[in-house]
Amino acid sequence: MKVEIDSFSGYRIYPSKGKLFVRGDSKFSAQPQSQVFRFAGSKNASLFLQRKNPRKIAWTQVYRRMHKKGITEEVAKKRSRRTVKHQRGIVGADLAAIAAKRNQTAAVRSQQRLAAISKAKTEKKDKEVKKAKPAARTAPSAPKVSKQQMKGGKGGR
Repeated sequence: MKVEIDSFSGYRIYPSKGKLFVRGDSKFSAQPQSQVFRFAGSKNASLFLQRKNPRKIAWTQVYRRMHKKGITEEVAKKRSRRTVKHQRGIVGADLAAIAAKRNQTAAVRSQQRLAAISKAKTEKKDKEVKKAKPAARTAPSAPKVSKQQMKGGKGGR
C-alpha cells in the first residue's frame, strides 16, 4: 500500500482518496514530478489554487514543523550546561587581596572605616586653613574697572 503526501498540507493520502492536479502550462523543470500535485481533499486543492502559502496556514504540517509544534518533550528539551563560577582578580586588587578583605572581621572593617573618615576630615580642615590664609592677604588697592573700560572703548559716553 503506497501512501502519498499532500502537496499543500503535508497530510498522508491513502489509496483511492484525494485529488490529483496536473499543471497544464507546459512549464519544463528538472523534476518531471513537479507538475503533478496531490491533494487530500478539495480544501487543500482550493487553497493551493488560490496561491495561499501553506507556511502561514496554522493547520498544515509545514506550518507546524516551522513553528516547532507537536514535538515530543524528550526531543525538544536540550540539556543546558551549568555555568562554572571562577574567582579572579580585578584592576587594583589581585585575588589574594580580595580573599583577605573577605576574611576580615566586622570590627577590623569598622576600625578602618573610622580611620579613613578621620583622615579625610583632617585633610579637609587643612585645605580650608590654606584657603583662608591667601584670601586675607590680598586686598583690592586699585579701583575696579570693567573689561570694556580697560579696552578703551568710548570712554563711558
